[in-house]
Amino acid sequence: MPPTPVAIVTAASKGIGAACARLLAQRGFHLALFARGSELGNLATELDALAVTGDLADSAAIEQLVHQTQQRYGRVDAVVNNTGHAAKGDLLTLTDEDWHRGLDLLLLNVIRLARLVTPIMLAQERSGVFVNISSFVALEPDLSFPVSATIRAGLSAFTKLYVQQYGSRGLRMNNVLPGRIDTYPVSMEDVRQIPLARPGTGSYHHSREQGNGRSLRPPPRTAGVPPCPVRTRPGAG
Repeated sequence: MPPTPVAIVTAASKGIGAACARLLAQRGFHLALFARGSELGNLATELDALAVTGDLADSAAIEQLVHQTQQRYGRVDAVVNNTGHAAKGDLLTLTDEDWHRGLDLLLLNVIRLARLVTPIMLAQERSGVFVNISSFVALEPDLSFPVSATIRAGLSAFTKLYVQQYGSRGLRMNNVLPGRIDTYPVSMEDVRQIPLARPGTGSYHHSREQGNGRSLRPPPRTAGVPPCPVRTRPGAG
């Protein structure tokens, strides 16, 4: 009998991250959850998961996450790279600190986890997968999200490069590009641009209406159809 698969989920205390964790638990995964929020402990208790508290911009915290996951479960089969929002503001008044923090939060977090987890997956001689929760602004830059739009475009490039190097060895990496999601305030002006006139939901329910959960089943080729469009950017065909 194959071992129970293990998934790491970051920014898992609420919203999309918590929804991903509940979906994976329902599909039989052991979980290692990472977040700064105090809600993380409650979710870990609910899902019988490992909880590691830390900041995604802190490389030492990410190393500790992988170390504790290995100590508890002895393997890693999947990583869901979810994160919070980077700084917003006028394009040329954002500080260097804002841009560097965004780089740590939106791109280097993925690179650091890939650097640590890829050797583990390869040693298991079994396929592994990374799913990066990106944003629609990676394809459709929006002045409301200047740091996110710029850096997530770089994440798209890294994802393609990763699969060029490791796809033939059974590892996959894909990006999911949600539209407007109700885990953060959505203005009426933004709502009017959504075909069904309401944002997507960041929560997970056992409902067939939810496209979000279906989109997170790697390797995604097409997205589900939640109220607010979700796009996928496969790293592998």
